[in-house]
Parts: sequence; structure tokens; C-alpha cells
Amino acid sequence: MNYIWAGMILAGMVYGILTGHIDAVSDAVLSSSKEAITLCVTMLGVMGLWMGLMEIAKEAGLVRSISRRIQPLIRFLFPGIPADHPASEHITMNFVANFLGLGWAATPAGLKAMESLAELEEERRGRKISTMPRGVASNEMCTFLILNISSLQLIPVNVIAYRAQYGSVNPTAIVGPGIAATAVSTLVAVAFCKVMDRKV
Repeated sequence: MNYIWAGMILAGMVYGILTGHIDAVSDAVLSSSKEAITLCVTMLGVMGLWMGLMEIAKEAGLVRSISRRIQPLIRFLFPGIPADHPASEHITMNFVANFLGLGWAATPAGLKAMESLAELEEERRGRKISTMPRGVASNEMCTFLILNISSLQLIPVNVIAYRAQYGSVNPTAIVGPGIAATAVSTLVAVAFCKVMDRKV
């Protein structure tokens, strides 16, 4: 990917020199740099707000309450995870953050969930009840990754912030199409995971 980006930048500079538009290239570099910093500051504020709200919800017990309410869904999606295993809470946190469109806030919980699922697989190997070769992701890990990629979103906060930053007349107009698109992708992901689980 680094080579692709470097190649595109180099090609743009060469084209600008050959066509006599190097001034336009310089102006674009400066304006883009300023725009990138502005966007980063905007996204930092949005991320800070929502991650702070997530921490407040966690401390207030709201996340634990949501976790209990969606346990039937977690059990359906991950039947191999024992009850009260730490992975369930991390998966719930990740799902809630993704549901709110907070991809950045979902990442730490997602990494912890993967670590917990890896530990669970090691425990299974220790008890010799796992048939998965070492170094191969478990069914739960694959299911979690696929559902993370599809990520059902109610409020695509990041996209709304991008649209607002770039002067959209109605930044929240993306909410309806976003819900429809991610709902379809998530349903397809769940169906795929269940079909593959039966084949294993």
C-alpha cells in the first residue's frame, strides 16, 4: 500500500512538472495538509466525545445491562463461548461501539475480544477438546471478525462527521441508507457464519 501511495504522489508530481502545473501541485499539497489537520482535529473531538460517553456508560453499568440483554444474541452467534467468559463482555462492547458507528472506539474492545477468544482456544487445546490446528483461527474468532467487518450501524458517527466537515447540507442523510446497507451485510454475515459452522 505504501508503494501504491508513493507511486501516485510521484506520478502526480511528474505530471505537474511535465504539463507546467507544478504551482497547482504545490498549492494542492499545502491546502490538503491544512485540510488533513482540520479533519483530524474534528474527528478527535467526535471520538473523544463518544469514547467518553462509552466510558460513562460502562461505569454506570449500562454496558453490563446491555450485555445481559443481548446475551441470547451472543449465545446464538457464539454458542461455543462458555457463560460469563470475559470474551462475551468484550464482544458486547465492540458490538455496541460498532452499532453507534464508532469504529475507533470499537477497536480496543475488538482486540481484547480476540485475545480472550485466543485464550479460550488455548484452554480447549489444553483440555484436548479442540480440533483446530495451532495457528488457525477458531470458529468464534472467524465469526467475530466477519461480524465486525459487516458491523450493523445505527448512527454512522464517523461518516456524519466527515460529511459535516466537507460542507454537506444534510450530514445525517446517510443514516437511513447506512442502516439498510449494514443490516443487509450483517444478515448475510450471520447466515454465512452459521452455514460454515455446520460444515466444520
